[in-house]
Parts: sequence; structure tokens; C-alpha cells
Amino acid sequence: MRTQVAIIGAGPAGLLLSHLLEAEGVDSVVVETRSRDYVESRIRAGILEQSTVDLLTDVGLGARLAAEGDRHRGIYLQWPHERQHLDFVDLIGRTVTVYGQTEVQKDLGRARDAAGQPIHYGVTGTALHDLDSEHPYVTFTDAEGTQQRLDADVVVGCDGSFGPSRAAVPEAARQTWQRAYPYSWLGILADVAPSTDELIYAWHPNGFALHSMRSSSVSRFYLQVPPETDAGMWSDGQIWDALAERLGHGEAGWQLTPGPITAKSVLPMHSFVQQPMRYCRLFLAGDAAHIVPPTGAKGLNLAVADVALLAPALVALLRRGDPGPAGAYSATALRRVWRCTHFSWWMTTMLHTGGAGADPFEAQLQLSQLRWVTSSEAGARGLAENYAGLPIGF
Repeated sequence: MRTQVAIIGAGPAGLLLSHLLEAEGVDSVVVETRSRDYVESRIRAGILEQSTVDLLTDVGLGARLAAEGDRHRGIYLQWPHERQHLDFVDLIGRTVTVYGQTEVQKDLGRARDAAGQPIHYGVTGTALHDLDSEHPYVTFTDAEGTQQRLDADVVVGCDGSFGPSRAAVPEAARQTWQRAYPYSWLGILADVAPSTDELIYAWHPNGFALHSMRSSSVSRFYLQVPPETDAGMWSDGQIWDALAERLGHGEAGWQLTPGPITAKSVLPMHSFVQQPMRYCRLFLAGDAAHIVPPTGAKGLNLAVADVALLAPALVALLRRGDPGPAGAYSATALRRVWRCTHFSWWMTTMLHTGGAGADPFEAQLQLSQLRWVTSSEAGARGLAENYAGLPIGF
């Protein structure tokens, strides 16, 4: 097989990149280790920045998003006996939209089907070759067991933290930074209408809690738990009791409504950045280059921002012979990556507690930070600007 751009990974970053390239007359082939059903059903992010919504709308992917997405003006920050609302529209004139990554994935998949995009799901043994030459190629075994070779002008790794692309950059040519946090999230999906109109981020001495949502009838919750927690050790009753306590059930008349829990999973919390995001004919985008804790809702939005920069850079390189934007891609993308990495770290460390034996001095610092953010216009604007999303290309 021969194509201009070989894309490794059929998640949102990979499919959006193929969509943007096709609109500019650049052909691509996508290869993905997982099945299509798996990719379209995995529960991931659910908050879209204003810039992500604008981009998806501008490129013809916003119809269902506009009809089914739930636009929010802001978020609630909470600690015991206090709940304060930050209104992003009043602060910065921007919003966020609740629309699950699964739905973004389905929209992209349908659009690529309509365009006849070649996507190979269920492949194994993906390997990248000759990245430092003008003729890179990718080999893999397809779902039927046939060995394939895909020649390309460039290769783009959108295959996350466990794919082959990140590791294909020679060790001598890359730098990495990472931090593991001493807690994880127990994520819960429940068939119950949300008990809140907008997300609640709650600091509590027993640990952080988040009340999110996926639709008018499906709620998403997270509880701070110790690392390596087994989700099966938490009964439904224990989960609802912990959520009620940490989210302030009964305070100021607010009630948490429980319902059937349909999914439980544990998400480790860590940060990771690898640079550069380009090595010769290989470009990295999304989780292949960076991971952030989900507290700041940046993961999916960062991947979209990467692709929004990368697509026109590849068009310039492959259609006009202009290497300038491709050469600047890594440095430009990393500015936003590090800004969002810092914001995610800041939100995480402000809201998560040390549990039993926690340092009471640190707890008072966190509460002081929360009071400042919710009482200072400058503090509130800073959070709003970062949460609702910086402009593409920041």
C-alpha cells in the first residue's frame, strides 16, 4: 500500500487528522490495534473546550454535537459547607460543552466512512521503519492475518501511551518528564439523571469527588482512592455513601440522587511529556506525546489542538513543499502542552487530599487557594481561561 500520511491510531486524534487532511486533498491510511467496537465504546473524556467545539463545527462535525451536547457556563468548586460557582461566560465569554469522547469518536467514524477513508482495525505487530529517510513505512498484520507494508511520505503517531510510535523515537533524540500522583480515581457511570446543572469539583478531608454527567439521564462520578485500588472492592452502597459525604448531600437543601451503577473503573493519575513531538518523518500527537491527569479536562482537547496544528503543517509540507510549519510544529504544540500540564497539575494538587495522616498544613493551603480562586476575579479568570480552553496555536 502507498499513501501520503500513515496514521497510527484510530482514536479521535487519528480520525480527526485524516478528516482535516482529506479536506485539503492529502490522502491517508489509518491503522488501529483495537476493534472498531472497542474504540467507539471506551469511556473517556466528556468535556469539550470552546475551541474544540468551534473546530469540530467548522469542519462539518458539529451537527449532533450541537443537538445533543450540553453547553455549560461554568463549574462549581466545593469544600465542606461551601459551594461556589465560577461563571466562565461572565469571566471570559467562553463556555464548555458536555459531550462524551465516545460520541466524538462515533461522529468521526461516520464521517470517515462517508469519505471512504481506509482504516484497518484489529491489526497486530505494528512497526515503524526508516523514519530518518525520505521513504518511511509501516508494517503490520491485518485482521485477516495477512502481513502488510504501508509506504508513506510521513508517519503520524496517534496511538497513545502504549503504542509503538512514542518508542520509535530513538532514546538519544528524546527527553521525557513524568510525575506519578499518590492517588487514583474510581470512575462510576450511573443510569440516573444528574443531581446538578454543572460539574461539581469537591475538596473533602476524605478525598476529592467530582460530579459530572454524560446526558440528561446518565451521570458520571469520580472518587479519589488510593493507588492500585480494585474497583470490585467498592460496593454500590459504599460508592453512593462516599459520594454523598464528599459532595455535601443534604447541605443547603442539595440532594444526591443515586441510581443503578453500570460501570466502575480505576484511573491512575500521572503526567507525562515527551519532546520533541517530531522526529524526522515521524510526528506525534495526543497521548503518544503527553498525558495529563483528568482533573483539568485537558486530554482530548490537547489531542484536538495538536491535530489542528499538525494538519495544516502537513498540507504545507506535502502539497506546497513548504517545510516551515512542520518544522515549527513541535515547539508550537509544546507551548500549549506545558501550559495544560501545569493547569492539570494545579487543579489536581489543589483538590486532592492526603487521606489518613495527611499534612494539616497542606490542607489549609488548599482551602486558602480555593477561597482565593472563588473570591478573586483575577483568580477566577485564570481558572476559567485555562479550563474553557486557550486559542488553538497558543
